[in-house]
Amino acid sequence: MFDSNQALLSGIINLDVLERYVDLGENDQSKLRSVLAQPVFKSLHDRNLEVVGFLFGVLRWQDLFENILPQGVDGLVVNMKDSCGAGFSFEINGREALFTEDDRTLDSLYNDMVIRAPFARFATVEEDDKTNKGCTYELEIYPSQKFEATFESNEPWLFTSVVVLVFLFTAVAFMIYDVMVQRRQDKVMNTAKRTRDIVTSLFPKDVGLKLIEDAQAQAALEANAKRGHLSSKASLKSYLDGTGDHMQENSKPLADLFPATTVAFGDIVGFTAWSSTREPSQVFTLLETIYREFDDIAKRRRVFKVETVGDCYVAVCGLPDPRKDHYVVMARFARDCLQRMQVVLKRLEVQLGPDTAELGMRFGLHSGPVTAGVLRGDKARFQLFGDTVNMTARIESTGQKDRIHLSQDTADLLVASGRSHWVHAREETVHAKGKGEIQTFWLEIKGEPTKSTTSASTNSDDQNAPSDPKSAFSASVPRTATEERHARLVDWNVDLLQRLLREIIAQRQAIGTEVDSSETIRLLEQAIASDSKIVLDEVKDVVALPKYNSKIAQKWSKQDSVQLDDKIVGQLRDYIRTIAALYRDNPFHNFEHASHVTMSVVKLLSRIVAPDLNIVEDDCDTNKSLHDHTYGITSDPLTQFAVVLSALLHDVDHTGVPNAQLVKEESGIAAVYRKKSVAEQNSVDISWNLLQEEVYTDLRRCIYGNGQELQRFRQLVVNTVMATDIMDKELSADRKSRWNIAFAQGEVGSFPLHENVWTSVNRKATIVIEHLIQASDVAHTMQHWHIYRKWNAKLFEECYAAYKDGRADNDPAEQWYEGEIGFFDYYIIPLAMKLKSCGVFGVSSDEYLNYARQNRKEWESKGREIVAELVESEKLRESMCHKNTGAQIDCQQ
Repeated sequence: MFDSNQALLSGIINLDVLERYVDLGENDQSKLRSVLAQPVFKSLHDRNLEVVGFLFGVLRWQDLFENILPQGVDGLVVNMKDSCGAGFSFEINGREALFTEDDRTLDSLYNDMVIRAPFARFATVEEDDKTNKGCTYELEIYPSQKFEATFESNEPWLFTSVVVLVFLFTAVAFMIYDVMVQRRQDKVMNTAKRTRDIVTSLFPKDVGLKLIEDAQAQAALEANAKRGHLSSKASLKSYLDGTGDHMQENSKPLADLFPATTVAFGDIVGFTAWSSTREPSQVFTLLETIYREFDDIAKRRRVFKVETVGDCYVAVCGLPDPRKDHYVVMARFARDCLQRMQVVLKRLEVQLGPDTAELGMRFGLHSGPVTAGVLRGDKARFQLFGDTVNMTARIESTGQKDRIHLSQDTADLLVASGRSHWVHAREETVHAKGKGEIQTFWLEIKGEPTKSTTSASTNSDDQNAPSDPKSAFSASVPRTATEERHARLVDWNVDLLQRLLREIIAQRQAIGTEVDSSETIRLLEQAIASDSKIVLDEVKDVVALPKYNSKIAQKWSKQDSVQLDDKIVGQLRDYIRTIAALYRDNPFHNFEHASHVTMSVVKLLSRIVAPDLNIVEDDCDTNKSLHDHTYGITSDPLTQFAVVLSALLHDVDHTGVPNAQLVKEESGIAAVYRKKSVAEQNSVDISWNLLQEEVYTDLRRCIYGNGQELQRFRQLVVNTVMATDIMDKELSADRKSRWNIAFAQGEVGSFPLHENVWTSVNRKATIVIEHLIQASDVAHTMQHWHIYRKWNAKLFEECYAAYKDGRADNDPAEQWYEGEIGFFDYYIIPLAMKLKSCGVFGVSSDEYLNYARQNRKEWESKGREIVAELVESEKLRESMCHKNTGAQIDCQQ
């Protein structure tokens, strides 16, 4: 200092020497000291003056770097180098400075960020001052990764994310708005399209478009006048209803005269009687299917469908666009409809059951002028008026099944157009109301239907083609009409029973029913087969049905997902075919009648509901209430399967004569069954033994999965089939006694005091099932008059044939009229009343009772004439069969 006359810093001094004068503390980093020497001159203004004194102090390096950075900012590195060859480093973390190492190496990542500066310039001598004994210090300040991390921030990403989210939200909002607008537009367009489609389906195309245009124009006028808004749809409705302001004196109806048209009426023959044996859904399935086919033909032929009135189809050709060949087009339209219907009915019989294919169509055609237009008001429709329409209705009503009936006017037009070979005069004249006796004609168009009709028929047939080789082979062999009808009945029964099998499996899975081994079930089957008791001995007063299980409701949601193995379906089909073959060719007790009984059983089972219950799907409490109200019948698909199957096989191998005659003839089976319920016991044994054959093992395992189900199935079949013997007085007395025990001691739902509630419920279920099969066995007496007449005639034919063969003592004609009156009074009507009183058959009980009373009244007034006709018909058949004319006459039909 004296040599340089300036302040100087020493290097790191000898701390040991220094500690003798200064308390340096125990921290190593606090030992980093240097001595600062400051000369004191004689004058403050001249450094060259004489040094008169000096100051010195000990510099603690750590103090220089503390409290520099704010708290939370860490990792700034300070590297100090001196010219004396020493060096040290501090890492500044917030307000603390920590000694790290001597001459710390810089981090190469931050070379471009290093700041270098001399420390204490006032204590630095010039480089050429050789007398300098002090040390010159240089600072290096640079960041570290820790320092960078301190200042590293997510705010830019946050701000960016916020901006992106705002953008996305805005974009999504606009997209949603766009979608909503598009949906609204689509909804408006769809509504407009549906409105247009509905209008054009109800009205001729040009009339419909005119209606829409007028409604839109009127809506615009009213909107301007009222400064409101009225949609074209609302305007159209008010226009048609006659409620709008436009229905004033100046409103002109849409109507016109069409001088050259041909009108067609088509009526389904036998529909009223057929529908009396079906469920409402089946009735609409038939009508919708048939009329959909007719609509397709009408569009192709450019025929306008006016409406359907009940089962009558009304169409017209020649309006709104006039056509010179309207009579030709309508003739071909009626021909196509008739041919198409015959194909559709055969296909529907598999779905809708017996007698469906026996329905027919009766067409009536008449040509002439009509007044047509929109008859406004409530439920406005396009209507035809005039004598042409009335005449067409009379031509149709006087026609015949599966024939096209023509008026004189239509026939003349066809002849004039060179199609006289289509027209054949009817042999007899017909009486038309208001017209008197008129000559009419039959239309017979030779040749195949149009290409599209043939194609449609082929496609429909292919959809129902048999899938197994055996069925395909059978289908390729020519069959008679009777064989084809039986084949369709077999298909219908198979479809019906396999649906019930799926329900059995679904419920078994839902409840978790234990399934016995095949060996266990086989031993139980052998025990039943080896039992020496006859079937009649197995009849029980009470058949125990399963108690309610809350999981039962699950079967309804699972049954559609259950798929039967092809092997099971094949065995079921083969079993039903064999049962059908075991039926004898009797006029009444045959496979067709058994299918009719089955159909009635299915209808009554579907009506076993509690009409006062509000049924809600998957509602356990409601399902339990329904189970209790119907005595468990609706909750057990095995019970329903057993009853349906029993209806199908209850007359197997029936000989065509009553049990009393078999006993009188001392037939072999009469002796086997102790001369009681011979035919019924024989049917049970034959059908059961057939089912036990090895080829039906898989089918049996599907029907019953354990011994309990086997016993219940067997007991239900026995009780149900044996209940069809209504002529045995002892059995009838037993059933009457069981009915009185179950129902006569109080209101429906009360229980006899001598037995528990569960036994009483099962007793009621048992007697209800017995009366259900009895009602189904004679269901024809409680259905439409034509159904009753059909089966009554068949039964008379069977009884008359037995009489002529010497297997009956009395001519049935002598007491047939009185016998039917007594049968209604003492059996049919009381049975129908029991169906009503047991309270589980809903509206069907009223339906059956009403038909029974109506048929009884009808028979009382017409029965004697009908008996005379039946006798005459049998005598005619007998004489034709005995004549050796060479004609092929089937005397069994």
